[in-house]
Amino acid sequence: MPQKILLRLNNNNPCNNKTNAICKRVALCFSIHQLTTGLIFPLFMQLHLQHIIPFPLRDRLASRHSDIWGREMLWSAGDKVQIIAPSGTGKTTLVHVLWNLRHDYAGTMQYDGTEVRQISPVRLAEMRQQELAVVFQDLRLFPKLTGRENIELKRNMSRKPFCSSRDVEHMAERLGVANVLHQTANTCSYGEQQRIAIIRALVQPFSWLIMDEPFSHLDKQNTAIASQLITEACHARGAGFVLTDLDGNTTLICNKTFQL
Repeated sequence: MPQKILLRLNNNNPCNNKTNAICKRVALCFSIHQLTTGLIFPLFMQLHLQHIIPFPLRDRLASRHSDIWGREMLWSAGDKVQIIAPSGTGKTTLVHVLWNLRHDYAGTMQYDGTEVRQISPVRLAEMRQQELAVVFQDLRLFPKLTGRENIELKRNMSRKPFCSSRDVEHMAERLGVANVLHQTANTCSYGEQQRIAIIRALVQPFSWLIMDEPFSHLDKQNTAIASQLITEACHARGAGFVLTDLDGNTTLICNKTFQL
């Protein structure tokens, strides 16, 4: 029996009357996806950092305080985590640890009690398709593919895509990049690429969205729109996010804030 999804919609939660329809559509899409694929996504996945010290940062961390490095952190379903991280403090390193891209550190990183270094490549690939979404600082778009192709490549990794092409168009229109989706990524401005990377992350199912300075090249208007899209997507899924930021100036509502 697929996991039941409970979606509370009222005036006090992030999905107000203007966005209820969108949240309902995404939640329905999620339910249909479970019924048609038989996949049950663990919406209650925990991220557990245990006394992690990256080897390249070891000497620097010995002389300064960090809320994250060398400490124990347990982030649970729906947590909205902001990491304020000035340059040189290991912001991107943290994202790569969370995404299980690098293992050059002391301590352990766990997904739902499983140490990430023990996860098989096949299982890790599945998790990155169904449970973990990411917006890298360097975006990692395929430069010779169009914006649409970059998004569609991620969207169609599942046998039954989580979001429809219409949903992609809707997000692109809201973010002002619908007119450049036909262009190769390397011909788009960095701000346009950043918005395409955000859409790419939001078209998949996830229980955690990991973002490394996702708004660095966006103006205030597009930052606000992107923040609203992220809020809607996380709320509809019951998902959490981890956001790294240089100065803590974000329009996303976070319930946990740490200094890296």
